[in-house]
Amino acid sequence: MKDAFGLPQSLLVLGGTSEIALATARRLIARRTRTVWLAGRPSPGLDEAAAHLRDLGADVRTVAFDALDPDAHEDALGKVFAEGDVDMVLLAFGTLGDQAHDERDPGAAVRVAQTNYTGAVSAGLVCASALQTQGHGSLVVLSSVAGERARRANFIYGSSKAGLDAFAQGLGDALHGTGVHVMVVRPGFVRTRMTAGLPEAPLATTPEAVAAAVELGLRRRAETVWVPGTLRVVMSALRHLPRGVFRRLPV
Repeated sequence: MKDAFGLPQSLLVLGGTSEIALATARRLIARRTRTVWLAGRPSPGLDEAAAHLRDLGADVRTVAFDALDPDAHEDALGKVFAEGDVDMVLLAFGTLGDQAHDERDPGAAVRVAQTNYTGAVSAGLVCASALQTQGHGSLVVLSSVAGERARRANFIYGSSKAGLDAFAQGLGDALHGTGVHVMVVRPGFVRTRMTAGLPEAPLATTPEAVAAAVELGLRRRAETVWVPGTLRVVMSALRHLPRGVFRRLPV
């Protein structure tokens, strides 16, 4: 069960090699979390992530999970919940894709959408149902400011995150009053392997900063978290710009 500050004893990470997810897990282990499940495609990277968290004192287990195989989600994730209550699920998987390439290859674009949106809808609903059955828990969904308004430079990724964000907000409303808390996290540009080599956007942040914002959001039982917080104002302004003006911006 969570403590008085809303921090979890047990954590399930969907996307077990995500740098943001692992930074969050490290932070929570330093506070109170003792049991961690890392769900992802079996790989040396997943095993290394689990070993690293074990070194921090947590009981860490891995579970085979593929966002692109929704037919297997209920069985794979159901086994985790069958082991005992899960206080927090962190939905952290996703892919950036390659906008220029994906525009020329519809199949690649579809894989971005299936990973970031379709896979998240499936896994999110499976976990939400399990959390509701146990009567408590938080579902934390890593969205992105890219979903706030489609940009020429990454509209395939941005559209998938827009769908994920809308889904998570609606799921939060559906679960209101059930004891299950849904929190949407909207980071800006995060310095990770996924963004390596890309031009750095203004207000760039780090996995550790996102982790700190997640912890604060859990303590406050927030529904939406922006990282950094300044992006709330920036994106509000960009969202309301006339389209002709927005097109001329270097974004």
